[in-house]
Amino acid sequence: MDIVGFALAVLVIELTPGPNMAWLAGLAATEGRRAGFAAVTGVALGLLANGVLAALGLAALLGAQPGLLTALRLAGAAMMVWLAVETWRGAGAGAAPAIAGHVERRAFLAGALINLLNPKAYLFFVVVAPQFLGGATLALHNALLLAGISAAIATLIHCGIVMAGSRAQVWLADPGRTRLVRRTFALLMLGIAASFLLPGND
Repeated sequence: MDIVGFALAVLVIELTPGPNMAWLAGLAATEGRRAGFAAVTGVALGLLANGVLAALGLAALLGAQPGLLTALRLAGAAMMVWLAVETWRGAGAGAAPAIAGHVERRAFLAGALINLLNPKAYLFFVVVAPQFLGGATLALHNALLLAGISAAIATLIHCGIVMAGSRAQVWLADPGRTRLVRRTFALLMLGIAASFLLPGND
């Protein structure tokens, strides 16, 4: 198994701007560092689950059943639309302050679901991972190893994104700026939802 080659491939993929990167930066800027780190934890859990489910045959099933793949894409898009609507409402002048802990829990669940409902996350283990297995099949033990490597690299990068994004909170002390950025963030999430439906996502 070429672990070094796989790690480098994951690093390149994670450094390429995508849904996780944009969402985490916006979340940290608008909701704070704690919410950002909660989301990072959820993303890592989702990545680990991707590897397990792929090894159990879900990735192959999605590749063989276009209908299931479409349903997964629609579910992912619907979740991002819901998050966008909630964020837009939260940007209103009369919006109620967030309950302590609620934002973090929602960020954690969203981070996990964004990856669990993203078909590319599963197909990665069908298209990319086998190239580094040295002819071995994607069994549960090597899927867990590769998923662990992927989650560790992604977590390091995502923590850096959250730290950078959270610095914008000082600039967002002005309510008008906060409202503008939250609504921009909501539109960004709608764009991510649309990316789930693009043909290139399957």
